[in-house]
Amino acid sequence: MNEESEKRMGPAAADHEEAPGERPAPADGESTPQGPPAPDDDSSGTGDAGGDTKPEGTAGAKRPWRRRRRTYIAAVLLLLFLPVLTAETALRVNYAGTPEPGTRTRHKDALWLGHAWVDGRKTQADVTALARRLKDTGIRDLYVHAGPLEHDGTLPKSAYSRARWLISAVHAAAPRVRVQAWLGDKLASEGPDGLHLERAATRTAVVASTRQILATGFEGAHFDLEPLHSGDRDYLSLLDDLRALTHAHHALLSVAAHQIDPLPAFHSFWGATTGHPKWWSQAYFGQVARRVDQIAVMSYDTTQPLESLYGGYVAQQTSLALEVTPDTTDLLMGLPFYHENRFGHWARAETVPAAVRGVRLGLSRTDADRARFGVALYVDFAATEADWRAYQEDWVG
Repeated sequence: MNEESEKRMGPAAADHEEAPGERPAPADGESTPQGPPAPDDDSSGTGDAGGDTKPEGTAGAKRPWRRRRRTYIAAVLLLLFLPVLTAETALRVNYAGTPEPGTRTRHKDALWLGHAWVDGRKTQADVTALARRLKDTGIRDLYVHAGPLEHDGTLPKSAYSRARWLISAVHAAAPRVRVQAWLGDKLASEGPDGLHLERAATRTAVVASTRQILATGFEGAHFDLEPLHSGDRDYLSLLDDLRALTHAHHALLSVAAHQIDPLPAFHSFWGATTGHPKWWSQAYFGQVARRVDQIAVMSYDTTQPLESLYGGYVAQQTSLALEVTPDTTDLLMGLPFYHENRFGHWARAETVPAAVRGVRLGLSRTDADRARFGVALYVDFAATEADWRAYQEDWVG
């Protein structure tokens, strides 16, 4: 698997969801062609007493219905777009204000690393450069792509053949940094292909694969399984089993999480109209957060077209997540360290400065003093110097 493909099966924004497939976008500029407009006046109406009258069924007789139809269409469009306009306006307002001075890194940040770090493509020189990059940042955890899992839940050791070397090299070059195994797979939640969480044998195999990865020396297991629908009880059962395992090994259990409903029950509406719910309910997010040591929100791929709207969306997501994440769990908000233009993600809008400002605003308004909080940078192989500089200046300070 190449690194570009990791993004769609890795933390994706949930459409990658899929960061553990994409929705086709309509062609820009396409619209339904319109015919010539009906005349606004009747130049052939009734004349003098001896004049002709229009026969029934002509264009003149149909004109009132055409006007009513246009009025009806306009009303329907207004009903459809008014809630969207209202919501977008609220996001813009949410982006206003000044973050609290103390809303900076708590040194609990994380970075997603691509598969090249464990398959032999990276060298000691790369580790040295990485350690230099991480110095004086708030990054505590590395999520290193060590999968993907097979659809039956197993994990071939060939997928992470250089893991022991990497862990040892990172510990020597950056002793305070922890190395976790990032494991993911496509779920069979919207089609026949993928990992079936509803099968007990599959969940058992995932636990066995985690035991196998911890024995390699990883200090935690980070899961990104997508698309994961809100309310999935099999996922919660898997997390219970995984946490028992990781705690017995004094290791961490972390997950990449879908975004939270921006409007009440929005995932249900979106699922009914598109077949892809995308969001989680806030209550379900809390259920997941209570079962893990770290939860990283994939707060990108939001469809927002402007920086101000994206930043306001991130501020909202930060507040929603803070409200239901227990103080014993690290909450991390994802930062978009990648640059793509497609349906769901616009690079001009989803920027690191906008995301950091949104994170700080949400933190300021909801729980400014929360200690177990950070940001997660997605992803190393797509990041630019501008991304790193914005993270350093706007978040680390």
